[in-house]
Amino acid sequence: MNILIINGPNLNLLGVREKSIYGDKPFEEYLKILRELYPGHKISYFQSNVEGEIINRLHSALTEEDAIVLNAGAYTHTSVAIADAVKAIQIPVAEVHISNILTREDYRHKSIIGPSCVGSIMGFGLESYRLAVEYFVSSGV
Repeated sequence: MNILIINGPNLNLLGVREKSIYGDKPFEEYLKILRELYPGHKISYFQSNVEGEIINRLHSALTEEDAIVLNAGAYTHTSVAIADAVKAIQIPVAEVHISNILTREDYRHKSIIGPSCVGSIMGFGLESYRLAVEYFVSSGV
């Protein structure tokens, strides 16, 4: 199975920014662990701070990926365009968040992208990504 992980804005600073919320491990370090846990599957990674680049990567996934794990960061709460791209590609997408967005600021409580996804996982730190990958691997989506 080919699984693509997409991280949105400011997630390139994991391990540096707001460690009390996001932890102290860079995502690339966690990605190595994920790849070791699922050696029979290809796990690709893309990060961008630019909405249009995330949309372009979702579009290009049509011919390359079986499933997508998406942490759209702050675009979760604002991007109709990314939600539309998720709907358009018809590849199963799991929305993930490192923190529990429902316990944070009020403006973070609503996900515009979530209704376009097969499910949402939040609040388990970086393990949110593993839980999404495990869902795809075990269900054979």
